Amino acid sequence: MKSISKLHDGGGLYLWVHPDGKKYWRLRYKVDGKEKSLSLGVYPHTGLGAARARRDEAQRQRAAGTDPAVQRKAEKREKLLATENTFEAVAWEWFNTKTAKWVAGHTSDMRNRIKNDLLPILGSHRIDKIAPSDLRAVIAKMEARGAYDLCRRVLQMATQVFRYGMATEKCSSDPTVGLNKMLTKQKGRNMPSLPESELPGLLKAIAGYGADTGEQQTRIGLQLLATTFVRTSELINATWDEFDMAAALWTIPETRMKMRRAHLVPLSRQALALLEELRLLSGYSRYILPGRNAVKTMSNNTLLFALYRMGYKARMSGHGFRSVASTILNESGQWSRDAVELQLAHAERDKTRAAYNKAQRIEERKRMMQWWADYLDGLQAQSNAG
Repeated sequence: MKSISKLHDGGGLYLWVHPDGKKYWRLRYKVDGKEKSLSLGVYPHTGLGAARARRDEAQRQRAAGTDPAVQRKAEKREKLLATENTFEAVAWEWFNTKTAKWVAGHTSDMRNRIKNDLLPILGSHRIDKIAPSDLRAVIAKMEARGAYDLCRRVLQMATQVFRYGMATEKCSSDPTVGLNKMLTKQKGRNMPSLPESELPGLLKAIAGYGADTGEQQTRIGLQLLATTFVRTSELINATWDEFDMAAALWTIPETRMKMRRAHLVPLSRQALALLEELRLLSGYSRYILPGRNAVKTMSNNTLLFALYRMGYKARMSGHGFRSVASTILNESGQWSRDAVELQLAHAERDKTRAAYNKAQRIEERKRMMQWWADYLDGLQAQSNAG
């Protein structure tokens, strides 16, 4: 049986010949009196001249006090970091740790922000080499197209990516620190919402909507939006199996909620009556507000455009019902702030407080939602009388 043989060239360089005929260049050298060897390539892919050049480079490293094997490992690590430690790789790694907690719409928004706003400038950069100036380029590009509000949210997301990188030892600092101060300030733009004085007229207009066009589903959808003050998307995508009519309770599952927590909506007598009307109109659809194709919901813009046609463009929106309900309920002095905030499905930062509220406030919320529906009836009656 043949054994491995060595063909020496000089200066520690030799060709290691295996029994199967394969040949490998290696270099023998010493570090602190300990003998080591270094691979320099495979013959004939690496010829004698190339092998000698690599030997000479290794000898120069030894003369400078560097171990060639240690240097090679460092170079390999740098190459690995250049390909696997890019901002893009870390951003998607962070993204994948979050998606289980996000609803589909938010997941899509975050994915688009990474792809469209961060990756074009930062994607190929090593995350540990990104400087504040690189982030400033992202900000400048977004503000140039007028995306001021989005720019702030994208910068916040970039901060989370860098903090994840620090936690996973992919970078040692967060270059977004302090950059929020250089963002262009923009006046806050609230969703259009009517003052209370104009609410009776709106309710009267909604009650008469569709009488001559047969758009009864749209009319009921707007009335439910006013009565329950949920988000438009939460109403549009509601399915019949979410409603317990006997218990007068609508449970919106966590998969459809912005904060990824199930939301309880106590149903007033008026809301229950509206739902019974819808049941007759929705046919066999699983959705309470189906579109022309019963297997799909009505368009997200249907209710908004109905408000436009009634003359409320730029004056009222679906979200406006939430704003006006919040204002009136809080100013009435009859309901706790916690009950109002819970019914609006706003986030509760204190988890212990949130758990307490969820358990203790449902009865108050039931009374509040009935009071609100009765209040709206009173406003509409006031308008009809006028």
